[in-house]
Order: sequence, then C-alpha cells, then structure tokens
Amino acid sequence: MYLALKYLHVTAAIVSLSLFLVRGLWMMAESSRLQSRFVRVAPHVVDTLLLASAVALSIHIHRYPFVDDWLTAKVVAVLVYIVLGTIALKRGRSRGVRIAAFIAAVAVFLWIAKTARLHAPWLPGS
Repeated sequence: MYLALKYLHVTAAIVSLSLFLVRGLWMMAESSRLQSRFVRVAPHVVDTLLLASAVALSIHIHRYPFVDDWLTAKVVAVLVYIVLGTIALKRGRSRGVRIAAFIAAVAVFLWIAKTARLHAPWLPGS
C-alpha cells in the first residue's frame, strides 16, 4: 500500500508542477490558452489527488504535521506555494510581479520536493 500511495503522490506532484510550468509559460506569453476549460479544471483535479495522497501517506507512515518538523515545513511551504501560484497566474497586478511570483513558486515547489525526499527541512550541513 505504501508504494502505491508514494507513487501516486510523486506522480501527482510531477503532473502538478508540469501543469504549473506550462500555465506559467502561457502567462508569460499572454496566451489565451489559459482560459480553456481543461487548463482551469485539470490542476484542481491533480492537486486534489496530490493532497489526498499526502494525507493518506501521512497516516500510513505515522508522520504528522506539527509533530514532525519536516512535514510541518512542507505544509507551510505548500501554503506559500499556493499563494505565490495564485499571484503568478491570477492576482499579480503586473506581468513583472506575476513572473517573479512564478519563479518564486517554482523554487518553493522544488524546496518542498527536496524536503519530502530528505525528510528534513534544511539541506544537511546548512
């Protein structure tokens, strides 16, 4: 069961990041593709799978936010990622602000992945 949940979670994370990258590139290009129904719905479906698999994994491995520091850090970072992603794709007042938020969101996402892989919120030795 653990491996199935882990692979679902990792796959959903990769698909989520891929969709975000494509939408970010389209935002920078000011593409009308951002308005398509698929582009507006698919990320929510993928992110729901991502969240559900995260909760299931947490329960399965008996590791919980606010108990385990690395998982607490991940949850906080996910909230930061969501805010930055919203600014990048919808709420940014200027193209420059949206691009900066996009770059920051990708950096936060990569930090989340690193934290998940190492089960540590900081790089060893930092």
